[in-house]
This record gives sequence, structure tokens and C-alpha cells, in this order.
Amino acid sequence: MTELKYLNKYLFKYKTNLLLGFFIIIIARILLLFTPGLIRESVNVIDEFRKGNIVSIETVQTELIQNIFLILLAAIAAGIFTFLTRQTIINVSRYVEFDLKNEIYTQYQKLSLSFYKKNQTGDLMNRISEDVSRVRMYFGPALMYSINTITLLIITFFYMYRQSPELTIYTISPLPILSYTIFKLSGIINIRSRIVQESLSKLSSFSQEVFTGIQIVKSYAIQKNKSLEFDNLSKKNKDNQISLVKMQALFFPLMILLIGISNILVIYVGGKQYLSGEIENIGIIAEFIIYVNMLTWPVASLGWISSIIQQAEASQKRINEFLKEKSEINYNLNGLKKINGSIEFKDVSFTYTESNIKAIDKISFKLNNRKSLGIIGVTGSGKTTLIKLITKIYNIEAGEILFDNNSINEYDLECLRKQIGVVSQDSFLFSDSIINNIRFGKEKATMKEVEKVCKIAGIHNEILKFSNGYETILGERGINLSGGQKQRICIARALIKEPKILILDDCLSALDNETEEKIILSLKSILKDTTTIISSHRLSSVQNLNEIIVLDKGKIIQKGNHELLINQNGYYKDVYSKQLTKKDDKI
Repeated sequence: MTELKYLNKYLFKYKTNLLLGFFIIIIARILLLFTPGLIRESVNVIDEFRKGNIVSIETVQTELIQNIFLILLAAIAAGIFTFLTRQTIINVSRYVEFDLKNEIYTQYQKLSLSFYKKNQTGDLMNRISEDVSRVRMYFGPALMYSINTITLLIITFFYMYRQSPELTIYTISPLPILSYTIFKLSGIINIRSRIVQESLSKLSSFSQEVFTGIQIVKSYAIQKNKSLEFDNLSKKNKDNQISLVKMQALFFPLMILLIGISNILVIYVGGKQYLSGEIENIGIIAEFIIYVNMLTWPVASLGWISSIIQQAEASQKRINEFLKEKSEINYNLNGLKKINGSIEFKDVSFTYTESNIKAIDKISFKLNNRKSLGIIGVTGSGKTTLIKLITKIYNIEAGEILFDNNSINEYDLECLRKQIGVVSQDSFLFSDSIINNIRFGKEKATMKEVEKVCKIAGIHNEILKFSNGYETILGERGINLSGGQKQRICIARALIKEPKILILDDCLSALDNETEEKIILSLKSILKDTTTIISSHRLSSVQNLNEIIVLDKGKIIQKGNHELLINQNGYYKDVYSKQLTKKDDKI
């Protein structure tokens, strides 16, 4: 139960509902326990009439009708209170499920990118869905039936002991055996539950990965291979599930056996006591049999409850692993809020811990407010990494990054990121309408504002050609759009937030030269009022910017404007000559 201690805060949060639920359970159990006493009296009346102690049939009928009415009344009242119990305690389990899912989701959002590189998406989804559902069962049915069982056992034992102490001892004697068996089986169930959840995570991760990359799977015609892999994972999960179910299946036959033994003991011992005169009337035996049968489900549910708790323990352990994960990034919510737009790198270095690759090596540059910077270099030179450091996706290992002469660590990270518009290489779009994807950058943007940025991004006319225009629903990751269309919608999304700093990370790569030139020309009106950084393989995207830096293996090997660099031997001049030659060849 160590891992489940984390949930104690929810017990305090919803203590009013829970205490009310416990009170209602006690009332419901007391009402239900009127029935055995009334049946005892009814049996005794019939027995007395049989013996001749009662001669009037009318008296017997009146007593029986009265008892039947009281039994029905008690049953109805107990049913109503049982319903109210579910409305309190079970509802609490749903509240806890809601709170826990939100807590996990918030934690996921806080964790750094390195966390997502170490964990698969399917596993993350499994913990926030399957694992949370198992924990909910602990807070709902397990808690409700535990209180119900404990209450019923205590009250029933009191009623039974009052009638016949010796018969009570014989009746409940199988229960210690039951408790010991549960204790032994629970440990095994806990281990097997954890194995089941891990196999489910692997299955979810594999499925999610295949569906995300379904185009690649189909284009390489490897559906059969992937089906075989899925089949193997599915079989392992099935075997683990069966292994768990086999252990859980031992509970109920054992419960029925022990309850059966209790009934035999009641009839045998009670019969002997009645014949010897230790029990005054035969109705007590009937009452005890009803008590035993009333205890059948509560005692049988002990195994089920134990199973739920063990599974919840295993699931909460998996949840706690992520909830206790500390983000490498400090959000500094009380930090500086606003920036003007100047950026400075002072001997900044960064190494990817997973691969030990030094992506940025002692880079220094300064970009004044409303000025522009171009970044070029071969693939793997560190362009994208440098951009991620500006938005503090990663912590730098050495040096300092400054905004308006203040360290990046002095800023409220959420406010900082809201003032930076980034269009990355991966043009990610959500499965929503085009207009909502663009408004992702500014939720309350008007239609006029949306159309304005789409015209700048060169996508407005193409959107109007869709049957539903801006209300067109996109497939997952914008699968029903071309690469160029996705890139331009992403540019519009960044522009609509009117950022102080605009960063385009090789986001024009899917466009032809003519479209690229049109977008760059349209952006000029924005660039003059915004600090701009453009990373690209094409010099045409950066040649009109105020300054250009050339990266190679994480270092700046050239720096200057276009005119300076084309007259300087080096990478920039070589690329310029090659791209100019290709352009001439096309002409």
C-alpha cells in the first residue's frame, strides 16, 4: 500500500462525501440485518403452531403478514440507502479519476523534451488511461465494498453472538483461513498485475507508432511484418493476462467452499444444540443460515477487493514514476514577463546527454531588437539545436543566453515562449479545423486577422479552394495537406500571435523557389518590426537579412552579411556558387 499513500490527499479533499457515504452504508447494513431476526420470529411462530402452543391460525397469519411487510420495508429502505452510497463514494472515485488525469497531463506538459526521448508515447497514454482507471477502482468499488464488508461483519457478529456465542464461533471459524489465503495470493497478483500493465504499454506503444507511420509501413509494403510483430506482442499480453486471471480465479471457488463449510457447521452444530436444548427455538438456525448467506458476497468480495487494491498499487507505482520525475527546465513563474527582442549568446555550449554529441560549441553572437539573423550550415551542424536553446527547450551546459541583457533564467518561461513565434522543420498540425490550428497561436483571433496572416503565408487562396474553407477538418498531423501547405499554415500560426521574436527553422524547405520568394517578400512588412531568425539550407531565404552565421559541427565558422560572405572564401561562397549555377541551369 506504499504507492497508494500518494492518493491520501484526495481522501482529505473529498472527506465530506466519503464520511457521508460511510454513514449511509452503516444505516443500510443495519436495515438489512432486520431481515434475519424477522425470519427467525416467523419460523418460530410456525414451529409453535406445529407444536400446538399456538392454536389460532389467524394469529400465525397476522404475524407472518406483519413480518413480510417489515422485511419488504427494510429491503426497500436498505436499497435506497445503498443507492445513495453509490452516489457518494462511487462519484468520489470519478472525481479522483478526473483530478489524477489532469495532474498527470499537467506533469507531462512540464517535463522536458529529454523525458519524451526516453519514453514511448503509447506508454505515456497507457498510464494516463488504463493505470488511472485501475486506481479509480480502488477509490470506488474497493473502498465502498471494504467499508460495506467491515460494517456488515461487525454488526452481523454482534447479532449472532447475542443469539449463540458457541454457534457464532463455529460459523466464523473458516474466515481466518480465508484471510491467510488472501494474504498469500495478493503478493502474486501484485507482481502479475505489474507485468500485465507493462505488456499493455508495449502493445500500445507499438500500435501508436505503426499508426503514426502508416504511410511508411504501406510504402515499404511491410504490413505483414508489422502484423507478425503485433501478433507476438499480443500473444505475450494474452499470456500475461491469462496468468493473472488464473490466480484471481482461485478466490471465488475458495470463497464458495468456505461459505459452504460455514453452512454445514451451522446446520450440524445448531441442530445438535437445538436437540440438546442449548438453543431455545429452531428459528435461530434459520437466522444463522441467512447471516452466513448474507456474508457470502462480502466475504467473497474480499478476494476481489484485494485483487483491485493490488492492481491499483501496481498502476499507481507506474504513475508515481512519472509524477515524481523532475523537470530539467525551471519555469520560474515569478520571473520577468516582457521582452523587447534583443538576443545574445555568450560562449554557449550544449551536449546531448543521450548520445554525448556536442551540438553547440562556444557560440557567441548578438542580435539587436528588430534585426534579423540567418543561420545556415550542413545537416547536423547545430542549427535546430541553437533555435531550441533560444526557447529553452534544453538547458545549456555552459555560457549564457541573454534577452535584453537579462539572463534567460530570469524570465518566466511561459511568458517568454508566448512572445516567441517558432515554425519548426516538423510542420505539426492538430486533428482540428484549419482555422483552429491557426488560432492555436491566438485563441481569440478574428477572422480578419486569420485571413491577413494566411495571405502573408501565401496559403489563403488555397484554403478557400477547400470545400469547407477555413472550417476544413484536418486529418492526424494534417495528413490531407501537402508538405508546403502544412508549412505555410504553421507560418500563419506563428505570425498571428504577433511575436516579438520570429524564428523560422528551415520551414520553407517543401516550397518551390517561386513560392518561397513570395513568402519572404510578404514577410518584409513584419520583419521590420520583429526580431527575426531564419534557419535554412537555401541562401535565398537568408541573403537579405542583417547578419548571417555559418555553423559547422556546432561552431560558427563564418559571420557577416550576404555581400561580405560571398566575397569571402568559405562554405557560404561555395554554396552560393552551387545554388546560383543550379538556378542558371534551370533557366
